[in-house]
Order: sequence, then structure tokens, then C-alpha cells
Amino acid sequence: MNITAEQIHNGKEFMPAGTTLLIENDGTIQAILTQPTDDTVYYEGILAPGFVNAHCHLELSHTKGLIPEHTGLISFLKNISLSRNNFTAEEKLAARNQACQQLINNGVVAIGDIANTTDTLDVRARGKMHFHTFIEALGFTEANAERSFNYALSTYAAFAAQKAHSTIHTQSITPHAPYSVSSSLFKLIDGHNVGSLLSIHNQEGTAERDFYLNKTGGVRDLLTALGIDDSLFVPSGKNSLQTYLEWLTYNRPYIFVHNTYSEREDVRFVKERIANASWCLCPNANIYIENTLPAITMLMEEGVNICIGTDSLASNHQLCILSELQTINQYHPRIGWETLLRWATYNGAAALQMQHIVGSIVPGKKPGIINITQTNNQEQKPLVKLITS
Repeated sequence: MNITAEQIHNGKEFMPAGTTLLIENDGTIQAILTQPTDDTVYYEGILAPGFVNAHCHLELSHTKGLIPEHTGLISFLKNISLSRNNFTAEEKLAARNQACQQLINNGVVAIGDIANTTDTLDVRARGKMHFHTFIEALGFTEANAERSFNYALSTYAAFAAQKAHSTIHTQSITPHAPYSVSSSLFKLIDGHNVGSLLSIHNQEGTAERDFYLNKTGGVRDLLTALGIDDSLFVPSGKNSLQTYLEWLTYNRPYIFVHNTYSEREDVRFVKERIANASWCLCPNANIYIENTLPAITMLMEEGVNICIGTDSLASNHQLCILSELQTINQYHPRIGWETLLRWATYNGAAALQMQHIVGSIVPGKKPGIINITQTNNQEQKPLVKLITS
């Protein structure tokens, strides 16, 4: 079929007016034409590659609405840790299947999904999206580092054994966050599958910084509430990012997630050391938890690879990349849609090491094509339709 629209975004930029896409029945881009043909189907709004959700937690989908908004990171983490298992297996299954379908309905074709368990093997097996599954290792007690890593390793083995069919399945073991991973566990993670993609929740709250500077504040309260021993932790006198990166090798791809309190010196610290780093924004989750946004314009000024995630339904009202872009546009109206769509497509694909598969409209690729009929916030629900998968 031949399709065109008011505007076509190829993953990096808007294409010239009249551009027409010739698409095979299986969704592969056969050719890009300079003008419509007699049988071309016209769409209102924008055509673009399918969205890439670079950070999500499908296994937490059953916790939607459980935690109040704007309570701050420490309160959020306490609540999610103490309540996430108070559900039946059937409730969890129904919630993550519904969430997975919501992502597809909202135009997502590839996802960076966080897994602490093997629960999401089933939604990954549906073959409706490309997955990179980040198996999170958690454990702040130094003495238990090997036990924590072995648990993550067994979870990783289950995902690695799963056969992919029509979609791509990849996985890696990754640290959860600076306040939940000991230095010993960081080093064990770093030694596994050297060079693999790492994703980490980064600088989500000021308490994280205070803990690394002088071992005070909300992180200590969190660890105490969860019965976690931090007696062997010695504050570095530097912030978390500049501390934990010394426990990891630089020669690998990284995704830093949330970055709510990252500063310019942190970004430059990363740029000086890491050649392949992406900075993932989850604006609706940032507002849900901390009621603030990262320094987005600073990240743009530093020229880093910005990508977009939704986080989980524990910290968001919906799993919709367009809604995330709308929020950024609401607070930063000077950031145009050409840039926003690049973050949500090509940049996300590059962050997940999937740019050869999705994220851009190129002959021979099968990126999924979405039709965005509205970009403003006047409607209750963003309008996105997946035309080809």
C-alpha cells in the first residue's frame, strides 16, 4: 500500500511535503516516493515510526493507583516495596496483559522493560513488541552481594532461554539504583556479559545525593524501614553518579533513567568517560512522584542522546509515549515536535541498541508506522493509531 499524510517524520526529522511511503503487506518499507500516486491513502496528522518506550516496569502494572501522587521518592519506594506482593497471581497476570495491550494501542513497538522476577516472560512471548529486558539486581548489604547476583543470574537465564519468533528479545543484568545496590554487587554485575547494555535509575531524589555525600537523610530511613543493613557503606563525599560509575567499566552502552536531579557537571562527568550514553526521561512519573521535572533544556544544550520512557503504572496514569511528549511540550513549548518525535523513536531505538530494527523510516526496515492525529493536550486521551506493526 501507499500512504502519505500532512507530515511524515522519519525518526529524525520531518520529510518534504508530498512524501509517500510504499509499504509491503508485512509492514516493511519498500520505497519512499517524492509524491503520491493515484492509489495513495491519505492520513490526517503525522505519520511516524512506532514509538520506543525505553523504560517501563510491566511487572508492576497491578499496582496502578496504589500509591498517592507527589509523596516523594522515599515514600514511594517504601510503599511499593511493602505492597507490590499483596496481589494474586491472577490479578498480576490480568494487569500486565492489559498494560501490554495499552502500550500497543498507544503505538509502542519496542520496549526496555525492567524485570525483578520472571513474571513478564508471558507478555514478552506474545510477540507483539520488541523487548530488551533489564533484569535488575538488588541488594545493598555487602555480605549478600553474591546471593543477590545469583538470584538475578537465574532470572536472566530464564529470559535468555526464551525463544523469539516475530520480534526481537534481548536481555541484560543491570543495577536497580545507587541506593539499592552495594559496591560489591555493582562489580559483579559489571563482570557479567561484559559490554552489555546497562540501565540504572539515576539521581531520582535529593536523598540519594545526601546518602552518598554524608550517609544522612531519607535513604537511611528507607533502608531501616526495609530491614537492610548499611553498616559497611562508607559515604564517598561525592554524589551517587560520580561514585557508582567508578565501580563499572565505561566501555559499554548505558541508559541513565529519570535524572530528576542531575546537574550539568554530572552530564559532563559522563560525557568525558562514556562514549555511548543515553538519558531517559519519564516526565509523567517524575511529576507523579517528585512533582518536578529534570533539567531538560540543560540536557539538550549538552547534546546528549535523550530518549523517552513511561516508568510503571505505579507512578503513571497510563503507558503512553505521546502523553509523555505532551507533558514535555506543555512545560517546554519551545521544544518542537520534530525534536520530541526523534526522542521517542530513533533515539529510543539507539538507546536500546535496536536502531537497525525500529526507530526510523528507511527502505528495508519494518519500524511500524503510527498515525498521530493530535499532539496538543486538549483531549483527555492522546490519539495514536498503529497502522503497520
